[in-house]
Amino acid sequence: MVAALVSLVLAKVATVYVPVILAASVDALSPREGSEAVAAVPVALVLGYGVIRLAASLFQELRDAVFSAVAQQAVRRVAHATFEHLHALSLRFHLDRQTGGLARAIERGTTGIDTVLRFALFSTLPTLFEIALATAVLWGALGAAYAAVVFVTLALYVGFTLAFTEWRVRFRRTMNETDQDASTKAIDSLLNFETVKYFGNEAHEARRFDEALARYERAAVKNQVTLNALNFGQATIIALGLTVIMLMAAHGVAAGTLTVGQFVMANVFLIQLYAPLNFLGFAYREIKQGLVDMEAMFRLLSVEREVADPPGAKPLVVTAGEVRFENVRFSYRPDRGILDGVSFTVPAGRTVAIVGPSGAGKSTISRLLFRFYDPQEGRVLIDGQDIRTVTQASVRAAIGIVPQDTVLFNETIAYNIRYGRIDATDAEVEEAARLARIHDFVMSLPERYATRVGERGLKLSGGEKQRVAIARTILKNPPILLFDEATSALDSRTERQIQANLRELSRNRTTIVIAHRLSTVVDADEILVLESGKIVERGRHDALLAKDGLYAAMWRRQAKEHDKTAEASAEAAE
Repeated sequence: MVAALVSLVLAKVATVYVPVILAASVDALSPREGSEAVAAVPVALVLGYGVIRLAASLFQELRDAVFSAVAQQAVRRVAHATFEHLHALSLRFHLDRQTGGLARAIERGTTGIDTVLRFALFSTLPTLFEIALATAVLWGALGAAYAAVVFVTLALYVGFTLAFTEWRVRFRRTMNETDQDASTKAIDSLLNFETVKYFGNEAHEARRFDEALARYERAAVKNQVTLNALNFGQATIIALGLTVIMLMAAHGVAAGTLTVGQFVMANVFLIQLYAPLNFLGFAYREIKQGLVDMEAMFRLLSVEREVADPPGAKPLVVTAGEVRFENVRFSYRPDRGILDGVSFTVPAGRTVAIVGPSGAGKSTISRLLFRFYDPQEGRVLIDGQDIRTVTQASVRAAIGIVPQDTVLFNETIAYNIRYGRIDATDAEVEEAARLARIHDFVMSLPERYATRVGERGLKLSGGEKQRVAIARTILKNPPILLFDEATSALDSRTERQIQANLRELSRNRTTIVIAHRLSTVVDADEILVLESGKIVERGRHDALLAKDGLYAAMWRRQAKEHDKTAEASAEAAE
């Protein structure tokens, strides 16, 4: 930064002295009084003129070359900080986010940082420095009247530019909002490509996107038209100032108070000032637009973390893996409770299943265990440690999950399995795949483990994705496991295969199974029946059936549905 600023000052000093040397050269070449010929060619002055112009260009290019590292590092650091902050925000924020708009906000924000840094440091301040220096030189060479005209011209120019640009900011802000809206609609539509095709709504999606683009178009046209008006106003002010200065200089030459060289100097000074002045207006516009572009990104940085590690939080120490919920109350909104005083313990190495109707709060328990949210009341403990008092990273490192809907990265199978432990070797990845019963399938593919799975893993079937999720969790090797309806979306045959994999994975580990199909949890050490956010029944499978309560009713209903499905399949086969 220091080297860039030194180069900047030297470039501006060289630029300001170009007209002075040019004026001296012109006067040296002008016929002397009483003589019709030039005595000698001022070689030193002409060479000096060339050298100082070259120096001005050299220092300007050197300034930009040196500063590029500063600007790019600033962009990188802020983009990195924003990305980290987004990952630190709660699940509530990410459930409400619009991916396309978020991406555009970060992209425009990082570009805006580079724009503001470059134009503020190397356009606005240097131009003001050059103007002050040129005005002082002009005052000393030609007098206060010339300096006064230059000062008034500059004051009018700057005042007009600031006022008009401030008024135009609204159009840039509207452009950003409409651009973000269009990007959101486009990405959301492409992510849901299959749904669009299922319902034949391509024309509807194109129409929504075009409506967003039309709003952007109107804002962009207004932005450009007002920009043209600003440019014309600036050119008018500069032209008037230049005309007045040239009339004064011409009158001075005619009166004999100024030399031809001084007339040329005045002209070159004004022309030299015209370019940076015109650029000053452009720089100010770019700075304002850059600040507007940065607004959305800095709004993201200002979003408070709903779940944060307390000061001095230490890592979780897992000794056995016992999980305990103590009188936990939680709601996503104040007017709608989800969990109402839930208490249970999962002893180390045992399996507890949580079942219940939809909306009972089963998945909320998994989100609280991973500390995506904190309960309003009560505590969640692992080996006696309240998970709010330890680091989030250590809590999540201790838990492995096989979710209902496995979403994979658009990367290779090896990458998605290795995501369980980034530093795992290829041999460890393959061993995890063997244990998850997916290695043979992978080896049958042309590219084997280098096969890309597509957006969200859509190139794989549901069972294949679940096995990748199991392999990933095997590789992580956590002491606590959570199966969140891991087989509910699979057919019966695949479900039985996956269930066998899960039983093998959960052996000697603390396991929580959130299930919809009761047939998958009959072997659990304890079954908790959740209804309306409360545990209404608990016990083993046989005991709950004997109790003939909610669990028994759910079991009979699912058995009846299973019988109907079996009958329909048999009829279809006949």
